[in-house]
This record gives sequence, structure tokens and C-alpha cells, in this order.
Amino acid sequence: MQLSRIAGAALVTAATAATILTGAGAAQAAPGAGTLGTLSVTPSTGTDLSAPQVTTSAGCAADSDTYHAVITGPGGFSVGYQIINPTGANFSTEASFSAAFNNTFADAAKDLSTTIVAGEYDITLNCLDSFTTEARGSFKGAVYFTSATAWQTTDPNASQPSSTSLDVTPAGPVNAGDIVTLKATVAPATTTGTVQFKDGDANLGGEVAVSGGIASLATAALTAGTHQLTAVFTSSSAGINGSTSAASALVVNGPAATATTTSLVVNPSGSVQQLTPITLSASVLPTGAPGKIQFVDAGQNLGSPVTVTDGAATFTTSSLAAGSHTLSARFVPTNSGSYAGSESDSVAVAITPFTGGTGSQTISTTVESGALTISVGSSDPVVLPAPALTSDASKLTTAGTINSLTVTDLRAGNLGWNVAGQVSDFSDGKNHSINAANLGWTPKVIDNSASQDVAVGSKVEPANAIAPGVSAPAGLGLASSRTLASAAAGKGVGTAHLNASVSLQAPTTTVAGTYTATLTITAI
Repeated sequence: MQLSRIAGAALVTAATAATILTGAGAAQAAPGAGTLGTLSVTPSTGTDLSAPQVTTSAGCAADSDTYHAVITGPGGFSVGYQIINPTGANFSTEASFSAAFNNTFADAAKDLSTTIVAGEYDITLNCLDSFTTEARGSFKGAVYFTSATAWQTTDPNASQPSSTSLDVTPAGPVNAGDIVTLKATVAPATTTGTVQFKDGDANLGGEVAVSGGIASLATAALTAGTHQLTAVFTSSSAGINGSTSAASALVVNGPAATATTTSLVVNPSGSVQQLTPITLSASVLPTGAPGKIQFVDAGQNLGSPVTVTDGAATFTTSSLAAGSHTLSARFVPTNSGSYAGSESDSVAVAITPFTGGTGSQTISTTVESGALTISVGSSDPVVLPAPALTSDASKLTTAGTINSLTVTDLRAGNLGWNVAGQVSDFSDGKNHSINAANLGWTPKVIDNSASQDVAVGSKVEPANAIAPGVSAPAGLGLASSRTLASAAAGKGVGTAHLNASVSLQAPTTTVAGTYTATLTITAI
């Protein structure tokens, strides 16, 4: 009757994928609970007639109160065998505990109607909730049968480590072209395999066979510089892993570096108004010397280094502050062992203050009969694409971006400033026009000095394709002066770059032609 009750519990467990509650001798699958730690097996060796003891590496989960253990392995043991019946003996949730097998390995094989073969036999101790029979975690260990009757706790097929050391002769420094001998010593000395000597990530020669634990390579191919040399051993011995030596640093001296000369041309030079673009052109001899030019203003770097191409490098700037500047070009070779660095004579440039003023831009667009096309303007005017008819056929629309503006405030007192724009009516020069109020914009601050606090102006929507001569609705269009950007008092000194995207809405009654307006920008 007791066996019947246990078998019934096993059927319920299989149906619910819960833990196993069966007597010794029943074949079961191990539950899929999470691993809590490992099992150690005592003694470390034994026979099939022994019933060893296992010890957990920690206590069971707090929501468990009993445990059991299952062994799985090759052949008939693949179904799993409950080697420790459910019990609370020595059970602990706070510390590791020990548990002894209820049966020997031979008894387990007999119950399973199988035989023991060489291989790995895994032991899983499951912490159980005795009321629900569910597993609350598990500990895992293994034994390894090396024959049908003998087992051990160490894996006989596990790979063993090797070690590799490297000797470099001479230890350096050496000169480029000198013969350097690299000798690798591999342990165990009986190990077979090959050694690949390496310079950083690059191979030095081919693989060298290990003989008596030694492999060596002589090379004269090391170039000038510091080399990180290693020996990488690849094992061909069963059960022995490969290994890599520690890196050995070797300094190789090269021939004397080739002298270079650097010259500098500044255009424009002499006296230059602030914000005017200045181009610095450096030339390096010999022209094949690889490296970069660092342009310098009185010892302070101007921008990032520029790569030398065909003996030349250029740098353009419009951000030199008002005052006297001493410009030069410094050549930094890629390989200082091959080429020496050099610096040009200095060139004096005086930057005069920016005087400010009012600027204007022309904005044009072409309205054509039939298909609309983009008109072509010069490089200075802003040319908008030909207006396109909206989907409801109520108006013609186009958009673009004005030319960027630079605002520089160097006035004493840090008074702050305001930049505003106003556009004239668009005219085709033949008594036809587009109302200026039909042009709107979205101001943008591209960048500004760290000392500034620049506020971007409000977006101004265009009027809805009103006719020429009609007054603009309040707040719409650029027929009236609108703020592009501003800086408050105490926050205006410095340089800011401004821009705006513009949009135009023209009536469908607009006569075909090229229409041009003037956008006047004023800084106050």
C-alpha cells in the first residue's frame, strides 16, 4: 500500500511539473528549479558499492522545509533516480548541511534495470515545500565513473592548464636591423604544440613547433619604436590548454630623424578688420614628411591639428579677437623617429574692432504660368523655390532660409542689443507685386559666445496670401519690423550667429514673373 501511494504522488508530480516525491528506486526527471549553489561529494573516490555523502554550499530557500536528491547519467540513468528520499534530516535554511545517499550506485542501477557505464553522473539536491511538494531551488554536483565500478569527483576529461614564458635576447634597447632572439618556455615540458610569436597584434614569422618545452625565433624585422612581444602557445596534447606569455617590452632605436622646415603664409595679413576670414597656409619640406600642422597664436593653439597633404595644410578662421596676434605653424611628425618637428617664423596680424552696421539681403522667387520652376540667382541673394499650389488650390506657397548673420558686440558697458528684420513688398519690376505681409519667418540662434545670453525672436506666421496693398492682420508677416534675436544688458558682449527659415504665401492671382524683395536687418 505504501508503494501504491508513492506511485500516485509521482503521477501527480509529472502532470503538474512540480518536484518529485517518490521512494528510493523510482526513475524520475529532475525538477527545473533555480540553482542555489553546489554540492560537494565525500569521499572524493569510491566504487559502485558505496553510498557517499553530499554537502550543500549554503542553506535551502527560506520557503522550503525538506529536501530530496536525484541522480542522472548515461544509459538507464538518463530518466533520473531518487537517491535520497524526501527528508528533513540535517535540513537548514541558514547554513550548509550534509545528506547521505539512501542506496549505493549498484542498487540504483539494479532498480533501474540497467548497468553503470563510464561517464558523468549529475547529482541534484532539491529544496522542497513539503506541503505543496514544489521545489524551491537546488544544489548541483557530479561524480565521474571511470569504469563500471570506480568513480571520482574530478572530471578525467577536464583540460589542464599550461604556462608559457618569454625571454628576449638582447633585452634592449637594440637598433633597427639587429637580430633579436625570442625564446618561449612551455610547461609542462612534455606538452606538444606550436608557438606563435607576436608583436602586439601582428604575427612575427610563422608558428614554431615546441620541442622539449622550448620554441624560439630569431628576427631582424623589428622597426624603430617600443614593441610589446608575446608568445602564444597552441596545444596539440590532449587535455592540455594553450596559454600566452606576459608581454615583454623591447625598445628598438631607429636612424636619426630627417630634419624638416615649415613656412607660413597668412592671407590677408597686416591690418584686418575683426570677423574677416583669415587663411593660414603652411608648407612642410620635405613634402613627403607625414604629420600634422598645429596653427598657433602666440603659443595658444588655433583649432585642432590639420593633416599635412602633399606638404601643405591650411586653416581658416574669422574669430580672432581685436588686438595684435602672432601667428605661426608647428609641424608635428607622425613618426618622430623618422622626421623631426619644426615651426615656422611668426607672422604678425593686427585685428581692428568690428564697426558694426546695417546689412540687407534680397529674397526672390519666380512665379511662372503652367509648371512652376526654381529661379536661379547669384550666390548672394536668397532664392526661394517657385511657389507651389496648395492642395485646396487656395494659394501659392514656398519656403527657404536666409543667409546667416553674425552679430558682434564689443561695446563698453555691455548694453545689450536687438536685431530685427523687415521686408519690402515683392516686385516683378512691371507693376505687379506680392504683399510683404505674406512672408513670415522662424528665427534661429546658430551659436553664441559663452558670455552671452541670446534670446531667439518669436516665430512670425505669414499672412494668408493677402492681396497687394492690404494691411497685414495683427502679428502676421514681415511688413513690420520683427525681432530676430536679442541679448539683455550685461549679456550681449561677444559674437552670435543668427539665421531664420522663411515661408511665403502668395495669392493665386499673382501674375507670372520673378519677384524680388529686400530684407533689411538692423542691429540696435
